[in-house]
Amino acid sequence: MASFRYTALTSDGRETAGTIAASDRPGAIGAIEQLGLIPVNIDVGEAKAPRTPLFQRGASDPTAIKLRPATTLVFMRQLSNLLSAGVPLSRALQVLGRESSKPDAKAVWKGIQDRVVDGSALADAMARFPRTFSTVQVAMVRAGEAGGFLDVVLKQIADFMERERELRSRVGAALVYPCVLAFIAAGVVTFLLWWFIPRFSEIFAEFGESLPALTQLIQAASGLVRSYGLFVLVGGAAAVFFLQRYLKTDAGKRVRDRVLPALPGVGKVTTKFALVRFTRMLGTLIGAGVPLLSALKTAREAVGNQLLADTLTGAIAQVREGASVAHSLAQCPALFPESLIEMIAVAEESGRLDAELVRMADELESDLDRQLRVLVALAEPALLFAMAVVVGTIVIGMLLPVFDLWDAVQ
Repeated sequence: MASFRYTALTSDGRETAGTIAASDRPGAIGAIEQLGLIPVNIDVGEAKAPRTPLFQRGASDPTAIKLRPATTLVFMRQLSNLLSAGVPLSRALQVLGRESSKPDAKAVWKGIQDRVVDGSALADAMARFPRTFSTVQVAMVRAGEAGGFLDVVLKQIADFMERERELRSRVGAALVYPCVLAFIAAGVVTFLLWWFIPRFSEIFAEFGESLPALTQLIQAASGLVRSYGLFVLVGGAAAVFFLQRYLKTDAGKRVRDRVLPALPGVGKVTTKFALVRFTRMLGTLIGAGVPLLSALKTAREAVGNQLLADTLTGAIAQVREGASVAHSLAQCPALFPESLIEMIAVAEESGRLDAELVRMADELESDLDRQLRVLVALAEPALLFAMAVVVGTIVIGMLLPVFDLWDAVQ
C-alpha cells in the first residue's frame, strides 16, 4: 500500500486536501471518489516533494500563466491528433512545445512535459496549471488515461470547447446591435443636455417669462449634467467596478442569478443557456468514461447559475442513494421541463444516456439561437422607441415656451 497526497473538490465546490492509502493510482482515485470528492491532483508519497521542473520558478513560473481558451483548444486538438497517430505522449508534448510560437504557451507545454517525464500522469500535470486548465478538463483527461482512450477524450474536450465558444460568440453577436443603439441614445441625450439645452436657456432668460414645468425640469437636468457630469461619470464607473467585484462573490452570484431569470424574455434565455451547458457537459463526461456521480458534480459547476447549481445538489444526493438520473433531475423543475425528463428516462433505460444528452444539447442550442434572434428583433424597435421618446420629450419641452410666446404675441 502506498500513500497518496491529493487535492480534490467537495460537492459544494470547495477545495480540500489530504492523504489516502491505496495500492496504485487508480485505486486512490476510486477511494477519493467514494468519499464524495472530485480528484483534481494526486501525488505519490506523503513525504515526497514534487520534483522541481526544468524551468526556473519565480516571476516566469508558468503555473501563474493564464492562456486564452483558443490556445488551449488548439493544444487539445493537436495533442489528440498526435496520440491518434501513435506518437508517445512525452514526444507529442515535446513537439507541441517546440512548434508553439507563443512564449507563454511554450512555457506551459514545457512544464507539462517535464512533469510527465518525471512520472506524473497527464491529468496531474495539467492540474498544476489551474489558470489554463479547468477542473472539468482535468477530470475528463483523468478518465481518458484510466480507460486507455486519452486521444478520444482530448478530441471531445476540443469539440466541447469549440461548441462553447461558438455559442458564446452567437450570444455576443446578438447583443452588439442593441448595445450600439443604447450607446448612441446615451450620446444623443448627453449632447442635447450639454450643448443644445443651454443655448435655449439663454434665450428664455431674456424673455423673463415663467417657463412650463417640463422645460424647467429639462433645464435642471442640463444644469446637473454640466455642473456634475464628470462626478457622475466617475461615480458611475466606480459603481460598475464595485458591482462587478460583488457579482464575483457567492452572494453576488446568487443575487444575479435570482434577478436574471425573473426578467421577461431574458429569463428564459438565461435558463436555456444553463441547460445547454449542463446537458452537453454531462453527456460529454459520461461519454468520456467519467463515473456518473463525478460527472454530475462536475457538470453542475458548468451550469453557470449558482441558484440552479444549488438545486442540482439535492439531485446528486439522490443519485448517490441509488435513484435514477431522470427521477433525480425531475426535482429541479426550474431547469428541467417534463418533456426533457421523459427523454432522459428513456435514454437511461436504453443505455445511451451520453449520446441522448449531447443530442438534446444540440436541439436546445438551436432553440436558444431562435430565442436570441427573437429577443434581439424585439429589443431593436424597443430601444429605438425609447430613444425617440426621450429625444422627443426634450425637444417638445424646449419648444413649449416658444409656443407660449407665439400665443402671447398673437
